[in-house]
Amino acid sequence: MNPTDWREAAEDLMAEYADLIDSDRLEAWLDLFAEESVYQVLTRENFDQNLPAALILCTNKNMLRDRVMSLRNANEYNLHYDRHLISNVRIAAGESGILSLKANYAVYQTTFEGQTTLFSVGRYEDKVRLESGRLLFVEKTVIVDTFSVPSLLATPL
Repeated sequence: MNPTDWREAAEDLMAEYADLIDSDRLEAWLDLFAEESVYQVLTRENFDQNLPAALILCTNKNMLRDRVMSLRNANEYNLHYDRHLISNVRIAAGESGILSLKANYAVYQTTFEGQTTLFSVGRYEDKVRLESGRLLFVEKTVIVDTFSVPSLLATPL
């Protein structure tokens, strides 16, 4: 792939990531991850200080599957609609066919009563690789700028 193709593929991956969460198609969202992948949500403070405590840590795709199944069948949380805004997608070559992606995000949540609030703001620092002709996340790191989450962090950021 040439650099323009990589950029387009990276932006498409980020757009699909947001769309699948926002349309509550979490089972399809799982398809964006390699089998051996990591999904973690860290506070900016912990990330900057290299502290390992994560708000969410899934160290493989099976843990992500379990999280989605729990959301569907077991967890109780505020029902809402998410809306992701992702900007400033940057791509850099990595080692062994792994690319680094960085982007900023904002997530708004709207209750079923129609009240919208800014839920989370931060950045993504991701590792992706080409697999079967498409980019997949091998590491999705969500770094939240907000120190505390105003309500239960149930759905993916």
